[in-house]
Amino acid sequence: MFDFKITHNQKNKKYRTGIFTTPHGNIETPVFMPVGTKASVKTLSPDDLNDIEAQIILSNTYHLFLRPGEEVVKKMGGLHKWMNWKGPILTDSGGFQVFSLAEEKGFTKNKDFKTQVKITEEGVKFKSFIDGQTHFLTPEKVMQIQHDLGADIIMAFDECASAKKTKKYYEESMLRTHRWLERCVSAHNKLSKKKSKKSLPQALFGIVQGGLFKDLRVKSAKFINSQNLPGNGVGGLSVGESREKMHEMIETVVPYLDENKPRYLMGVGTPEDLFECVERGIDMFDCVHPTRMARHGSFWDLNGHHSIKKNEYKLDTKPLQKDCECYTCKNFSRSYLRHLIFENEILGLRLMTIHNLHFLLELMREIKESIKKNKFENFKKTFLKKFQKK
Repeated sequence: MFDFKITHNQKNKKYRTGIFTTPHGNIETPVFMPVGTKASVKTLSPDDLNDIEAQIILSNTYHLFLRPGEEVVKKMGGLHKWMNWKGPILTDSGGFQVFSLAEEKGFTKNKDFKTQVKITEEGVKFKSFIDGQTHFLTPEKVMQIQHDLGADIIMAFDECASAKKTKKYYEESMLRTHRWLERCVSAHNKLSKKKSKKSLPQALFGIVQGGLFKDLRVKSAKFINSQNLPGNGVGGLSVGESREKMHEMIETVVPYLDENKPRYLMGVGTPEDLFECVERGIDMFDCVHPTRMARHGSFWDLNGHHSIKKNEYKLDTKPLQKDCECYTCKNFSRSYLRHLIFENEILGLRLMTIHNLHFLLELMREIKESIKKNKFENFKKTFLKKFQKK
């Protein structure tokens, strides 16, 4: 069921196009996945996502576990039916959120942090950022949650260690992530066997960790690849390190990840990053950046990044981007969008989100075409020269 076929590549180059087959449709890679954290891409309907030709969306295991709970989603027929989304879905494992939200909500500044997030070999004990209730997640529990949610692609439970940790800690964390992956594989296989014949299969991806240490990244990539799963994820990047360091880590791990399986770089999704990481052999991306930008009144066009709040747009009759085919640009002016954002109108958030996601998805379509026509490097150079002009 989960077959990855490379449709175009160039000798001595890592970038390629491919098709990944899932129960809810084929995914043409390289692909960007809009993020629907809580079973919704913020402000957008499934029709909006279909209009911008989103192939696959991502939802978050951690958030859906806390509220409404995977039992609710399962009783409602699974994520696809509940959301009325007919395309593929990927759910991440929640490992990143367990640690990042603890820090974001100030738990790490609390002297009693160890009671807020406690990592053991068995799993992770943490307090909900919603109500402070204590929960315990294990690799087995995370697999059960994701099976109940019913996504096409599910991610193994991993520890995304803080950048402040030592190399020794990173190694311990990485090895624990590897042991957790083995438990995830075992639990996933058991749960799959128990399912009815009518149930659709799910693809489990492992996640490469190791921080910014090349030797750890290589060791992790080799181990993750040895599990022979349908695809491989790369985690723990785009968390504050320089773009150069991120590229270095990708270049380090890609040679050790099976070229006949999709490679998924988690949490990355600016135009510059898409070009650089596709060039280095990455096939799948996700990021909240385009939707978060939209809610803050920012947008992309071919000349770069802009804020609609600037006074120069007050009487601007032009669309966000000339010749853009998205619903927003075909119907509304920068002047009107500026007004909506200043008034915090929901329509403004929706229209800006439509444009930003359309911009990235269209860019990915153009990247795919450039690879097929053996013009990727020229396209990258031309696009970025104009986009980064400022």
